[in-house]
Amino acid sequence: MARIAFLGLGVMGAPMARHLAAAGHSLVVHNRSPEKARAWVQAHGGSHAATPAAAAGGADAVIACVGTDEDVDRVTQGPDGAFRNMSAGTLFIDHTTVSARIARKIAEAGRRQGIACVDAPVSGGQAGAENGTLAAMCGGTEEAIGAARPLMEAYSARIVHVGPDGAGQLTKMVNQIAIAGVLQGLSEAVHFTKAAGLDPDKVLEAVSGGAAQSWQMVNRWDTMMRGEFDFGFAIDWMRKDLGLALDEARRNGASLPMAALVDQFYAEVQAMGGARQDTSALVRRLNE
Repeated sequence: MARIAFLGLGVMGAPMARHLAAAGHSLVVHNRSPEKARAWVQAHGGSHAATPAAAAGGADAVIACVGTDEDVDRVTQGPDGAFRNMSAGTLFIDHTTVSARIARKIAEAGRRQGIACVDAPVSGGQAGAENGTLAAMCGGTEEAIGAARPLMEAYSARIVHVGPDGAGQLTKMVNQIAIAGVLQGLSEAVHFTKAAGLDPDKVLEAVSGGAAQSWQMVNRWDTMMRGEFDFGFAIDWMRKDLGLALDEARRNGASLPMAALVDQFYAEVQAMGGARQDTSALVRRLNE
């Protein structure tokens, strides 16, 4: 069993760390707000550390699930960053959704220290993290992915090595671009169903068995109909992710008109007070 330092105990990180503990690994956890770390240890065992560097001491692997490029840089290479206390031969797995640029920067810093790095953003949301059924899209070397796979299997149903350093983050951008389009289409379908006076349960039964079916339809149709959005993946985070994709598109020349439009629609929902609501709250700008 591995000695793991887990950095970041939010709605995704906390259950992922829990699955690792349940699999028999020894965990030291760190969270920016220490009360979350203390509560996690009380519930699941292990220990907590005041800094990423302290958590990383003696670890076989360090796993991060934090918020932004700046957060990842801080927990790895900051004054109290984990890399300051990691030795050659250790493994770093980053599950944060960040830019490909920071993923490559961290991988290069890791190489200089003999640390194997994997950028492995995930899809599946809080439910996927809770149920251990996440999809991990991984960038890095074959050797790094091979070392990371047995650990990620504790909370992932699908692990795909998509390419070199940064490729995991680029693939997550693809994922978020696709979701943005699906949610806009679904929002309009929900809005149209209401305007047409149709029975929403019958409509869902009819269309969810055909080509229109999607994860979002199956899992969000009913709550969108009821106007329930206080759960799930926050719009603030979706806008961060779409911003990463739009920035990357400006660099690589890709045209993303739909993603840019939906990003602005999400800005409208933020202005309506929906910043922390689920991404399915996109329908609010049509209903209200």
